[in-house]
Amino acid sequence: MYLPGDVAKAFGAGADFVMLGGMFAGHDEGGSEVIEKDGQKYVKFYGMSSATAMEKHSGGVANYRTSEGKTVLLPFKGKIEDTIHDILGGVRSCCTYVGAVKLKELPKRTTFVRTTKQLNEVIREKEH
Repeated sequence: MYLPGDVAKAFGAGADFVMLGGMFAGHDEGGSEVIEKDGQKYVKFYGMSSATAMEKHSGGVANYRTSEGKTVLLPFKGKIEDTIHDILGGVRSCCTYVGAVKLKELPKRTTFVRTTKQLNEVIREKEH
């Protein structure tokens, strides 16, 4: 998941839950150290199967295992409240568009259409 609309799409496709670790990473509430690099703020993000996590929580990667994740720097996003607000707004808008009164109605009312062109030329022309 990368955009708030992706959460609505997942529920529309029938998901019972959506894992949002990547979307929530980089916020104040994550507890990660904020690092400043080239004038920009970042946080260190790592999966729990990464060597970083195993070093921190288990004393290292056991000889019978291998690390499966990686450690990356993500742009610092500040408070998580804005991200949650965007996600909820996207889900509410989606429900309105398809006429779903309750979240559990979303899969029954959603139709996905495959497109080959997603660029809105009208908006693009006005940007220049």
